[in-house]
Amino acid sequence: MIVLVIGAAIILLVLAYNIYQESQYRKQLREQFGHANKDALLDSQVNSVRDGAEAQSVMNTKTVPPAEEANKTDNSSAEQFETSATDEKVIDGTVSEEENVSAVQAASSAPDNVAAPENSAAHIDMAPLSRTVPVKGRKALLDVRDMSKQPLPWFDVRFDYLAYIALYQPKELHAMPRLSSRSRFRLVGCTMDDRYQIAEPIPSVYYQGFVVGLQAISRSGLLTHEELAHFGEQANRFAEQMDGQLLLTDINTFLDVARPLDDLCARVDQTIAIHLVSRTNVSGTELRSAVEKQGFELGHDGAFFYADTDGEPLFNIVTLDNTPFTSTLLANQNYRGFSMLFDIVHIPNGEKCFDQFMDMAVKLSSQLGLDLVNDKVEELSTEWLREVRRYVVDRQKEMKQVDLEPGSELAKRLFS
Repeated sequence: MIVLVIGAAIILLVLAYNIYQESQYRKQLREQFGHANKDALLDSQVNSVRDGAEAQSVMNTKTVPPAEEANKTDNSSAEQFETSATDEKVIDGTVSEEENVSAVQAASSAPDNVAAPENSAAHIDMAPLSRTVPVKGRKALLDVRDMSKQPLPWFDVRFDYLAYIALYQPKELHAMPRLSSRSRFRLVGCTMDDRYQIAEPIPSVYYQGFVVGLQAISRSGLLTHEELAHFGEQANRFAEQMDGQLLLTDINTFLDVARPLDDLCARVDQTIAIHLVSRTNVSGTELRSAVEKQGFELGHDGAFFYADTDGEPLFNIVTLDNTPFTSTLLANQNYRGFSMLFDIVHIPNGEKCFDQFMDMAVKLSSQLGLDLVNDKVEELSTEWLREVRRYVVDRQKEMKQVDLEPGSELAKRLFS
């Protein structure tokens, strides 16, 4: 009898020790993860890619809404975008000239004790910029309003804030203007044979007008009214230097059109992170060999990437703490594991690619003896994977409803 009691006590001690070891193991992994240690949909404060985080936490089955609710969300978001666009007179992808293009007037600063709402239409008008008023007795080579009607493939009026400059006499472009320190801009010129092309400072190439497009939406968010007004002032100085007449897109109308798209971009811009972790360690040499056999290559940014047939990166592999992989470190140190990243907005055909992504994760897990877990260090179940897969498909469906194809050049511009 005593032997049985002692044996039972020993078994209980072993079980308690194993539970303690498992708890310590999970605690260590949580401390090592460089990603947010929360669920992406349970807590709205978790950083998304838009917030500057490296990766968005993966979702579990409790956080992904049921299929009916997801479809309802997709439809309502699409209706919201379409309604807003209709209200602002967006027709066939272009904003009507009467609403969208006018001489922009600079916003004055509000009194110190009054907090003027940002991007509000209640900005006080000041005198027009010098080049928005035609010079008496002179005729520009082009009509700026006719220029605003030209369908130019380099711009998208939903997120490119446009300025039109018609010159009074032909000019060469001697140097590229400095028009923005934060956002990208494109400069398109109209040559003397009425052809529009990317403007470059090439000798003996004369222009009769320019269109400048400032990208107002990116992963940094939507530019403010003040930032767009500042760009207008810079465009005005460029028009003065080139001796031309300036026409600016109306800021308030532009922002009314851009906000719904910016909201959608913030919502879909997420990266799925799945972690492969070891209960002990895996050597860097073994890790590198395994991932390279799957087709990954070590990039200059310290992450492994898997490219598609066109050479475009599809999936990434990074360390658990976001420190870079290097050839030297991989050859000389061990790792607790790594994270595989799936960037929803940059990967075309999300359903097919996610299946490929998970197939690679399972193979690497098997080859290296690693556990597949999410940010909460919970093992991944088949049901969990189905829900995440559906989540990816739903977010990409939202993008396609507004003609924003995942992985396209347009997506690369917006999510960069």
